[in-house]
Amino acid sequence: MNEPLRRALLHGRLRENDVAARLGVDPKTVRRWLNGRVPYPHNRAALADLVEADEADLWPDAGGPLAGRTRPDELGTIYPHRWAVPREVWTRLFVSAERDIGFLAYSALFLAEDSGILAILADKGRAGVTVRIALGDPDGTHAAERGVEEGIGDAMPAKIRNALALYRPLTNVPNVEIRLHRTVLYNSIYRADGQLIVNQHTYGIPAAQAPVFCLCDTGSDEMAALYRDSFERVWAGSGPLA
Repeated sequence: MNEPLRRALLHGRLRENDVAARLGVDPKTVRRWLNGRVPYPHNRAALADLVEADEADLWPDAGGPLAGRTRPDELGTIYPHRWAVPREVWTRLFVSAERDIGFLAYSALFLAEDSGILAILADKGRAGVTVRIALGDPDGTHAAERGVEEGIGDAMPAKIRNALALYRPLTNVPNVEIRLHRTVLYNSIYRADGQLIVNQHTYGIPAAQAPVFCLCDTGSDEMAALYRDSFERVWAGSGPLA
């Protein structure tokens, strides 16, 4: 029995099913963790964040860079899949913005289909927050190639056009701008002031199935700065929405 983990769950009033739902795993997996099995590194990080504990306290003998106290302070929760990120995490991210919001993706259709998210973006634009959305050019070669890589054929350009139709009304809102890029994306980036959610792109795997990690950008942290600079470079090279 992993007593530190058991006590942490009791302290957080979390049941096995609660942990399984938040981390996107089977409840039997959580039970095995309680019985002493050491989770994979990304699950250790996510579980430690969930119970607000240090990995080194929960698994002192696990080893690896994430098990020690050298884990970057800017690195927050890690999710095994984008679909496992709770909706409240997305809404909290955008609601918290006071200066700027940014999307860098091929389609970000899952957010465009959420009327609540669209309403938040519109409200933020009217409140003076800069909202920048960079989506893949549906006529570009890289968007089509990404669709082939994900196994959805020519559906990726169609997804982008669908997303653009849903996002387009935002262009009538002050401080909101949409651009199209023709960049090969190795990840999708979602920003709100100093908070970032990074969705990894994995060859042959749809973005919804790929891992996600959260970062807090203080302006001097190396990891967050890399993604912030990547966003700015792609944005600078993107063209206006016709």
